[in-house]
Amino acid sequence: MLMKGVTLRGLEVFEALARSGSVAQASELTGLSQPAVSQQLKNLEQALGSDLVDHGRRPMVLTPAGRAFLPRAETVLSELRLAQSELTVMDLTHLSTLSMGLIDDFDNDLTPRLAVLLADSLTKCRFKLITAPSHEITEAMKARRLHIAVAATAGEMHEGVVEYPLVRDPFMIVAPRGVVPEGGDVMAALRTMPLLRYAREQLISRQIETQLARHKLEFEERFEIGSHLALIAMVARRVGWAVTTPLGYMRAARFHEEIDAFPLPFAAFARTISLFAGSDWADRVPRDVAQTMRRLVQSQMIDPAVARLPWLGGQLRVIED
Repeated sequence: MLMKGVTLRGLEVFEALARSGSVAQASELTGLSQPAVSQQLKNLEQALGSDLVDHGRRPMVLTPAGRAFLPRAETVLSELRLAQSELTVMDLTHLSTLSMGLIDDFDNDLTPRLAVLLADSLTKCRFKLITAPSHEITEAMKARRLHIAVAATAGEMHEGVVEYPLVRDPFMIVAPRGVVPEGGDVMAALRTMPLLRYAREQLISRQIETQLARHKLEFEERFEIGSHLALIAMVARRVGWAVTTPLGYMRAARFHEEIDAFPLPFAAFARTISLFAGSDWADRVPRDVAQTMRRLVQSQMIDPAVARLPWLGGQLRVIED
């Protein structure tokens, strides 16, 4: 039993404040008014008998008590969000066959959980699940080899396919640990190192190259890497630096202690990951799958990413239906 005054809403507000350091941004993240955010924090601090944030500093910073309490609050909220995903899984018992493709960015965390949830629901169904890069998933969807697909989108509309946006995944820079001095000029520090590019045929590569060209940023062409993990491993080994996304970064957790991550030092841009379904499908099935995907992405990928890189708060986010 929670002690009197400790509420789930209070924990959510505290988590949002810890990420952003701002009542205004916490208001946006939680959907509460700014006075309500302040009141929820006050109630939580009174219930715990300790200040969790330094109210005299802007942006707000956590007190020692707040830093100690944050991992506990995040664990509670993560478990509740995951439980919600599992309890609200879609009812697919009426399907006789389902072929589904998932972007390989989800292989580590999300795909195994989704597969189990689907298996529990698809009790009388012939089920096929593949994982691959976005361009391969998209081609399979266009060729009608898949009923449902989750992939990054280039913004194109395909005849006979309905799109359900799921996640906004912003681009960022990863570099070997310590190469960029704290508070230093990121691009100036990286000029002496090669840019590690994604393989040209990949959608993520085309998106990055388009933006680099738009900002007239040119780099020697030496490396093309077709795997998130291989690319991050090369950054960790100090071969070069890369432009990637938080979802790609989070797949490479084993290398996090050897790399630094930074917001883009030029105009921000992001990719959208969406669920696609044939327009001849009943709308309820893809909508249910999409909503389950959003909950899983939030609990398994977004929350851990923002906890590690707080500046991603509000940038890496689910796109509500």
